[in-house]
This record gives sequence, C-alpha cells and structure tokens, in this order.
Amino acid sequence: MTTRSLNFTKAALDTLPAAQPGTRDTYHDSKTSGLLLRVTETGVKTFSVYRWLKGDSKPQRTTLGRYPQMTIERARTAAAQVNAVVEVGGNPADERKAKRAQGVTLRDAFKDFLAARKNLSPRTIYDYQRLMGFHSEEDRTDARRSKHKPRRSAESFKDWLDKPVVSITKDMVEKRHAKMGETSQAQANYAMRVLRTVLNFAAAKYDNSKGEPLLAENPVKRLSQTRAWYRVERRRTVLRSSDLKPWFAAVLALPNKRDDGSRTVVNAKPDDVRDYLLFLILTGARRTEAARLRWDQVDLDARTFTFPETKNKRPHTLPLSDYLYALLKERKTVVDGDYVFPGTGKGGYLVETRRQTEKVAKESGVPFTLHDLRRTFITIAESLDIPAYALKQLLNHKTGSDVTAGYIVMDVERLREPMQKVTDFVLRAAELRPSAAVASLIQREGHGRET
Repeated sequence: MTTRSLNFTKAALDTLPAAQPGTRDTYHDSKTSGLLLRVTETGVKTFSVYRWLKGDSKPQRTTLGRYPQMTIERARTAAAQVNAVVEVGGNPADERKAKRAQGVTLRDAFKDFLAARKNLSPRTIYDYQRLMGFHSEEDRTDARRSKHKPRRSAESFKDWLDKPVVSITKDMVEKRHAKMGETSQAQANYAMRVLRTVLNFAAAKYDNSKGEPLLAENPVKRLSQTRAWYRVERRRTVLRSSDLKPWFAAVLALPNKRDDGSRTVVNAKPDDVRDYLLFLILTGARRTEAARLRWDQVDLDARTFTFPETKNKRPHTLPLSDYLYALLKERKTVVDGDYVFPGTGKGGYLVETRRQTEKVAKESGVPFTLHDLRRTFITIAESLDIPAYALKQLLNHKTGSDVTAGYIVMDVERLREPMQKVTDFVLRAAELRPSAAVASLIQREGHGRET
C-alpha cells in the first residue's frame, strides 16, 4: 500500500498504477490541505477530503467524486469548500445532508410520507394521490376509457410536485386556497389539510445543517393566522320518514340485468346496487366498507357479518336483521365471486353506482347521497332511544376519552335487538311488513312490492 504526497496534475494522475491486490494506495495533494486520491486494485481513482473535526476523536472522510469524471480543478474547489466548513466548526456530512434536504421536492416528501404511514387505508391513499395529481398513467388511461363521468379531479398541487418544499410560501398557500375555494370550499379546506400533514412530515423528517427542522414554520399555518379557512357546515341531509316509502319503491323497482351471454355487462348490475342500497340504509355501514364485504366475512349460521378493516382500525362485527339475513341468504345463491356486492372494476367489488342512484332519486323525488343513508340510520336509531353505547357500537365510532365506555364489552348479540328495531321502523315507514320475506319484497324478475 502506497501513501505519499503528490502535486495533482493530469499527467501525474493518469500514470498512477493500480494498487496491489487486496490494498488501496493513497496520494495527498501537495497544494490543497486534506485532498486525497485513493486508487484501488482495479485502478479506480476517487477524490476525498480527510480532516479532523472539532470535538471528534477521529478524522472524517468526505468523498468528492471519481477521477477523471471529476477534474482536478473541481476536486480542489470542492475540497476548499469542505475545509471552509471545517474551519468554522461545521460538519461536512451535515452540510451535505442539509443541501440534499433543501432539494427535497413535494413529490419526494409525499412519497416518503406514504411509505411511512403504514396504517392508511387504500381509500385514503387513493384520495391523497388523486389530490396531489400523483396517479400512474395506467390509472389515468383507465379513467379515460370509462364510460362513466369520473369524479371531479382535485389535483390541487400537481404543479407543485417538483418544487422544493422550502419554496412553498405562505402567499402561495393563501392564493391557492382562495382559488380552489371558487370551485368548492369544502374541497379547498380538505386539500390544505392534506398539504399541511405532508409538510409537517417533511419538517420532522428533513433537517438543515444545524439539525433543525427543514421548515421553520408550516406555510399552511397562514390560513389559521388570517382565519382564512372556509366555514363549511357539516352535511345534515337524511331521508325523512315520509321519504322512505317512495325511496324504497324506486330502489326495489330497479330492473334486474343478467348476463345471459348475449351481451356484456359493463357497469354494475342494478340488482347489485339495489341490494347494496338496502344494506347501507339498514346497517348504517360506511359505503366503502360495505362495498368491500366478502362472503367469507358473512356468517349466515350466526347471522352476523364482519368488517375486518375499518376507519378506526378495529374489526367490526354486527348482527343481521331478519330482512338482511334473508336478502344475503338469497344473494348467496345467485352471486358468483368473493364479494357480496361484486363490481366490474379492478378491485372486483362494487364502485360505480351513480347511474342507479340518480335513477332512484329521479323516480322517488328524494335526492340523496350514499352517506345520507348512514346518517338516516343514525337518526332513526337515536329516535328509537337506542342506548348511546349500543349506538356507538353499531356505528363503530370511537369512544374517545369516555372512560366508562372503555370498560363496556358489547357482545354482538346485545346489538341484535337494536339492529332489528331500526329495520322494523324503516320497513314500517316504507309500508313494508317487517316480517315479509325478501323474495316477495324484491322479486328478482317481477320487481313487485308487497304492501
């Protein structure tokens, strides 16, 4: 192994031999303090700086680059910069880390954020990606090919993805929030909450040269400081008791569509949507959790069903009322596949219901959203004086700081009577007998309705 001082010139470095097998030769530049050239047994030549740092027990090596890709002049300039940092008590490694952090883009931060958040649901990830304009070209192609009108895009930060996060200013945030609010104030608030979360993550993950957070202050804070958040009232729309009769009539009248081989069914079958809507209003289930319900999560013997992955990360088992038991038992005989409510999308479960829900709204005169059905279930359950703890369990709501609730173990059978009460009320309001057989209530071919 060779170690000696050398005036670094092109002629001198070009003629340096490879090191002996199993060793590396080191050459010190006679003109620049700390600048080294290391030569391996394969002849690879690499510039580095070797300096003692204040307070450290051993010197630190800073790799600069390979020769001849890095010229001698560039190596001496880089070494001088490292020396300047060391002379003032700095750490070149920290400086490099800070420099990399300064170049972290919103795209980089968002990728790292998703990688770190292992507990985000697929739906949440999809919404965040859609918001950031982060979907793959394959996803975009699928959306263009779809015959359905896609959900209004919320790609609020697509043009910011390649900007360093340190370049996103309070003024930019304020202007973008106001611009987005011209289309949807609720969406503007949601987008900024997501951006705030990603930037908080960036502030925690990336440091400057002093080990301080890359962002001294989250620029989204401007919206709180100036009270610019939009005041968006929580939706309170529900189906009233008087709405249930025409709504049920319109839902039960959705025509069957069987794929008999003579044509291809592109969209979700209306009978799948029909039963899905009935399931939502009679269970209060969240729409995505219900759509993803699999047959292996339904126990017809025990008359229960389970959502293993829920919004609050806890499995949720509920009883089936008599009406829903008969409905699912009948579906089991005619539905193929793993999902109770199958769909033609990539996931295999029901996703697109817009055409059928718009038809129900038009025929019944009752405008509604899928989440309105959950609110309707909650409102009816509360009106029936169902105990608060039982209602929370039916809805799988967190009990928060309620210490008493933490001691209550609510068995699924304790929820059977409350669940049946809601079903009985809804069917009476719809002028359907609570004990009526599903087969007669939603005849698959005749579409009749027993009164």
